[in-house]
This record gives sequence, C-alpha cells and structure tokens, in this order.
Amino acid sequence: MSRSAFVLSVLLALETVPAQAQEPAPRTGTTKTSRGTRKAGTAKTPGTAKKSTASKAAGKTTGKAKLSGTGTKRRRKPSAAEAAQTPVPAPTDAPLSESLPLPPPPTPKAQEAQQEQASSTLEGSAGPEERPWAKGISKADQDASLALFGEGNALLKESIFVQAVEKYRQALARWDHPAIHYNLALALMNLDQPVEVHEHLVAALRFGPAPLEKEKFEYARNYKTLVEKQLARVDITCATPGATVTMDGQPLFVAPGRYEGLVRPGAHSIVATMTGFVPSDQSRTLLPGETTTLDLKLFTSDDLIRYQRRWSAAMPWLVMGAGVAVAGGSAFLHLQSRDHFRAFESGIAECGGCVPPTAVSDERSQGNLMQTGAIAGYAVGGAVLVTGAVLAVLNQPKPYRIEPGQEAATVQVTPLLGAGSGGAVATFRF
Repeated sequence: MSRSAFVLSVLLALETVPAQAQEPAPRTGTTKTSRGTRKAGTAKTPGTAKKSTASKAAGKTTGKAKLSGTGTKRRRKPSAAEAAQTPVPAPTDAPLSESLPLPPPPTPKAQEAQQEQASSTLEGSAGPEERPWAKGISKADQDASLALFGEGNALLKESIFVQAVEKYRQALARWDHPAIHYNLALALMNLDQPVEVHEHLVAALRFGPAPLEKEKFEYARNYKTLVEKQLARVDITCATPGATVTMDGQPLFVAPGRYEGLVRPGAHSIVATMTGFVPSDQSRTLLPGETTTLDLKLFTSDDLIRYQRRWSAAMPWLVMGAGVAVAGGSAFLHLQSRDHFRAFESGIAECGGCVPPTAVSDERSQGNLMQTGAIAGYAVGGAVLVTGAVLAVLNQPKPYRIEPGQEAATVQVTPLLGAGSGGAVATFRF
C-alpha cells in the first residue's frame, strides 16, 4: 500500500470514532495480580502482531485488568472501534417523576401524611361534558381558581395551614370544586376546626368519586364518619315569628325556623330573643355522638306570672263553714231549751204554784243544760267563723315569676290491667 493511501485510511478512521472514544483514558498506576506487580500499559500476548498506526492515533487505552480468582480470564477494556459501535442511550424529555414509577398513595392515618393525601388537580375522572361541578363556571374563573389552588397546595406542603386555608377559600370563591373542599378540609384538620372540616368533607363528597380520586373519596367518607362520632348534634326549633335564635352568641336563624347540625361537645348556650318577650335561655351540656332536641318558646312577662297561696283556696271556707255549722247546732239547742222552759212553766201553772213534781223539774234542768250548750256552741262557732275569715285573708294569692320553659311538677298515674294481674304506673314531671 502506498503512503498516501495509508494516511487517507487513518483520517477516515478518526472521523468515525465518537468524541468520547477520542479522549485518552486516564492512565492507571499498577495492576496487582497474584503473581506480582505489573506496569500498566499495553498488554502483550504471544502471537500478537505489531500495532498499526491507526491504533496509535486512537490512543493507548488499556485500563485496569481485574482478575476474579486464580486461573480466570482477564477482562479487557473495549477498543475505540468497539466503543464506537456501542449504542448510546437517547436522552429523554420526560421529567423524573414520570420516568420513574410513582409510589402508591399512603394509607390514611391521623394527620401524618395529609400533604400527600391532598388533591393536585381539578379535572376529575369524568369527561368535560359530564362535569356538573363545572357548569356555569367560565374558563377565566377556572384558570384563576386553579392558580389559587396550586398556591394553596404549595403552602399545605410546607405546613403553612392558615395561609393555605385562605388560598383555598379564595379558590372556592371562583370555583366551587369538590377537590378544593377536600384540600381545605385537610388544612382545617390541623387548625382544630372539626365542624368546618365536616362541612367541607360533605361538600367534597356531594358529586361522588368522579371529581376526586377513588382513594381520596374513601378517605373523605371515612373521616366524615369519624368526625360525626366525635361531635354533638343539635335539633333546635322555634315557632315564635320574628324571634332570633343564637348559639354561643352566633345567630342560627330567625323564627319560625329550625336548625339541625353538628357542634363541639361541651357546654353551650342556646338563646331565643325578641322585643317584648322574655329571652329564653336553654343552656345544655352536649355529649359527643348524641342528638339534643330543643323547642324554644317565648313568653311575655304576664305569661310568666304565676300565683301561689299559703294553703288550699278551699281551706278557709271549710273552716268558716265549720263555724257556721257549730253556730247552727247551738241555735237548735237554744230552741230545744226554750221548749223545755215552756213545758216547766206550764206544769207550775197547772198545779197552782205547788212544788213541781219530778217530771216538771226535769224539764227545767234539761232546758238549762241545752241553753248552756247553745251558748257554748255560739262561742265556738263564732270563733271558728272568725278563724276561717282570718285564714281567707292570709290565703290571698301572691304572684311570682317562673323561668321560660319551667313547668310545675305533675304526677300522672296510669292503671295497668292484665290477665290475672293489675297495677299502676306513676309518671313524674318536674
């Protein structure tokens, strides 16, 4: 081969070698084997021909030679020509989160991984034409809500819950989306607002699992049930028109109306007020998981006035009646005594002033006895009659005021009849 042809072949070989293969590999120090130390360089084997000029131009790349035990084959570094034929993996434009498999969503636990449970999209699994939560919402409002939603998610991830709640509320003002309610409930969990958490969980579940992922839908439903068991439920009604019903100072409704909802367990003050009526305060201690029913009634001051006597209203009259009866009996004795006196006088007149016989004398004795009894009866009857009159004066009704909703104690007795048995049930109301 001529010298010009040889130089041309060398130039062609250099053009086919990639840039990585053209750079000389770093020289290594020494390669240790079980037989001793050998200088790093070109490994010579028996029967190897003299290197060509093209190999010298590519550089000497021998690298370290590793031995995997005694008598094993020595591995060599590929030459420049072999490196040129090795395919290089093509670069990808996909982000790392898409190119690597994502881990499964975490299991819902008590506030441990709420940031990971948060929704990151407002699209939902339904098609664009099957999204009832997007009806009537313009594209501009959807984009603005989505931007605020993303800002809230970033704050939630950094555990800045107060500002995250504010962003979510602003996003809901533009688009009432279930996923925003869901993430807002997650943020409120960390701010100890269980009542609002329940409200937003109910709003997040109203369209089913379509606007949320299935795992998040199940998580919201389970936590909603848990919150309901930890809160107290009230059912408040008031039928007085125009009355304002409040709970702990917060207005509930204007009567006639009804309020039914969840509140924190503990002491609460439920008040109904209206001009011209006495406020009705129904303070209660509400227990978790229980329902308390209250019917608020308003009364005027006159409605709350009751009258009370010292004794029964009939007692003075009964006493006076007894006095009149005693006096009446005394009058009868007086008449009888008069008859006996007349019989005695008639007997004396018949005998002409003689000594009265025993029968005539007995008439006078009986008359004296009855007359004495009549006089005593007059005195006793009069005293009893006066006593009854005094009792009637002292037993005049006295007014007193009762609290709204307070009722007098009553006892209701219901007879029970059965085959071969009987009884009664007494019901006390106080």
